[in-house]
Amino acid sequence: MTLIIFLALLAVGLVLLARRRSGGGWTFSILALSWLFFAGCGPLAGLLLTHLQAGFSPDVTQWGQRNAIILLGAGTVLDSAGVVEPSLYANGRILRAAQLYRACKATGAECKLEVSGGDAMKLKQSEADVYAISLDRLGVPRTDLMLEGRSMNTFQNAQFSKPLLVAYGADKVVLVSSAVHLKRVALYFAHFGIRGETVRGDYVRARYDWLPTSENLSFADFAIHEYIGVARYRLYNAMGWNVPKVPEESVTAQTHT
Repeated sequence: MTLIIFLALLAVGLVLLARRRSGGGWTFSILALSWLFFAGCGPLAGLLLTHLQAGFSPDVTQWGQRNAIILLGAGTVLDSAGVVEPSLYANGRILRAAQLYRACKATGAECKLEVSGGDAMKLKQSEADVYAISLDRLGVPRTDLMLEGRSMNTFQNAQFSKPLLVAYGADKVVLVSSAVHLKRVALYFAHFGIRGETVRGDYVRARYDWLPTSENLSFADFAIHEYIGVARYRLYNAMGWNVPKVPEESVTAQTHT
């Protein structure tokens, strides 16, 4: 997104210069360079990330009696040997979920770990199935795993997790994802009456530099994607395009039966 904006501004500037409209041409060219440095040197990513990631802890404040830890997928990759593995962005979430599961079990409470994610990368294996292998290696027994392998986006993560939570009867829900993702996660899950405690699996910071870096551009793109997701959710609600919102009380009442 940030690079597209830069290229669009630059293209307009170059076209205007080619047509001998130097005033507008130089204005758009300077805007393009200014945007590139603002986004690539850290200020834009820093501003956006600070707001998105604020207030999310790497731990749980208090466990319940029946706990459901929900790990949200972050993609899969196919390695050179043809093996499907969690993506780079998923490993922090997987590790945090495993840590939380062990902390939960240490209290003597009942604990389940749900992995939510379908085959968004079209690799013929769902994120839930792939991540389950990593979680098994980290000591989470299969008997305590709940796999939701249909969802193709965050909204569906929430939608398809609801029946599993109702069936399990959790009195405590913990949502695990990247800090940059959690505001949208909490919003979508609340739409289905699920108000879980949000826990970050990773946290990123902009790197301020004199020259633009691809890292800052990527971080800014991640953040912009999240803001667009929140805006799209509110638009779809206003237009009646989302499925009806579920009152929180109805889910709470069902999960305690």
